[in-house]
Amino acid sequence: MKPFLLLASRAEDGAAEDEYAAYLRYGRLAPEQLRRVRLEAAPLPDLDLAEYSGVIVGGSPFTSSDPAEKKSVTQHRVERELAGLLDRIVEQDFPFLGACYGVGTLGRHQGALIDRTFGEQLGGVEIELTQAGLADPLLRGMPRRFTAFTGHKEACTELPSHAVLLASSRACPVHMFRIKQNLYATQFHPELDAEGLVTRIDIYRHAGYFPPESAEELMADARRYTATEPMKILTNFVERYAD
Repeated sequence: MKPFLLLASRAEDGAAEDEYAAYLRYGRLAPEQLRRVRLEAAPLPDLDLAEYSGVIVGGSPFTSSDPAEKKSVTQHRVERELAGLLDRIVEQDFPFLGACYGVGTLGRHQGALIDRTFGEQLGGVEIELTQAGLADPLLRGMPRRFTAFTGHKEACTELPSHAVLLASSRACPVHMFRIKQNLYATQFHPELDAEGLVTRIDIYRHAGYFPPESAEELMADARRYTATEPMKILTNFVERYAD
């Protein structure tokens, strides 16, 4: 099998390693089947897509809708590199799954309006599939409604006409969409279970995402939710596109 490629951009080693472990676990992949590039650490190397089964973009501290003058040099570089790679991915309709940051990257690339209108607090959220979502092969075996973990400043306010809406929540109308037949983005995190979220809260408690004194309360709240269905997306993605 050709490996899958995970494009990550979390600078904190603990968060980066936990994210990678989650994609291995829920994608049912061995380390040699999931190559990782940490975009925040070094420029994206030249990639031959023919060497991979598919591309996954993980979550990110970057907010794509921020004004250009507020973005770091690293963020500008990562955005340029991802945009160039997406040119090729979209042209080929090459298997792609972007989680959380995927909405900002694939969405902006395809002309979606990405802004801060529909951000959601950190925690568990009920996601509902659309009729198109219920029929989509990547969502095979999933119920119409399920719990997933979210936490995002920006989201998609308006999809381009050629995108297919697959899932929504009460507070965020675009939680998953598809472009062409093989390009997917989710706003929720398909790799996150409760303990994974607790780990991230602990790592990021002083990163400015939430008041540090609220970390213990957020951890306790995360443990009140059980998220098992979103991981099927990762399993289905691997099973569908393993080449």
